[in-house]
Amino acid sequence: MPIQGVTDGKYNLREFLAFMGAGLLEDGKSVFVGTGLPILASMLAQRTHAPGVLILFEAGGMGPRLPELPTSVGEARTYHQGVAASSMHDLMALSQAGYVDYGFLGGAQMDKYGNINTTVIGDHAHPDVRLPGSGGANDVASFSHRLITIMAKQSKRTFVERVDFLTTSGYLDGPGARERAGLAASSGPYRVITQLAMYDFDEETKCLRLFSLHPGVTVEEVQENSSFEVLIPEELRFSPEPTEEHLRLLREEIDPARIALGR
Repeated sequence: MPIQGVTDGKYNLREFLAFMGAGLLEDGKSVFVGTGLPILASMLAQRTHAPGVLILFEAGGMGPRLPELPTSVGEARTYHQGVAASSMHDLMALSQAGYVDYGFLGGAQMDKYGNINTTVIGDHAHPDVRLPGSGGANDVASFSHRLITIMAKQSKRTFVERVDFLTTSGYLDGPGARERAGLAASSGPYRVITQLAMYDFDEETKCLRLFSLHPGVTVEEVQENSSFEVLIPEELRFSPEPTEEHLRLLREEIDPARIALGR
């Protein structure tokens, strides 16, 4: 693992990814989160720079102050001190109406337009691997204003020319495709975080573009671990590292049982 802090034992990869995801969330904005790292990142943002971030869960939890990491998007802690204990119908209706600022998801496969596969690897009828499926992920990606995706293992097998199954809509097949599919022009993929870098998308081509390199990672490693060519900006940025306080919050308050952080 090339990330400096991971290799020297300061933090593990999942702690770093949660920190990077947290930094993207803004105070006073709403975020529809998926299981695992997206929840970690949202809780960390709420405990640091964005105390007013409104966390939303698919099962109906709205605006909780989570005491610890919930094990699913529907367990009791997702309602703790929330503004409402609502329903999946209400949350999806709010999303469809355009009230959700950020969608925050994981993924198994992704292509250069930010389309995500969480259904099958290989042929759908006889897959090599069968994955959990969409759940509410496609709805979240379709209707949130900005989509953040975390993929912990970037490689040629996960950054692919064409996803084996299009579970969750990114920019589909390029500029104008979301609009032709009936989705809002203002919506779409915003950032992608992997173990190597953070990415955004080129405004004109809608193709994945390097946004910042993680500590110790090179542009060559980014390209070597992708089946498509990643766009590289003229001026490189570099990702920050978590502080001791970020790590303390993650380890002692957010996920002391190490359910999502790992050992």
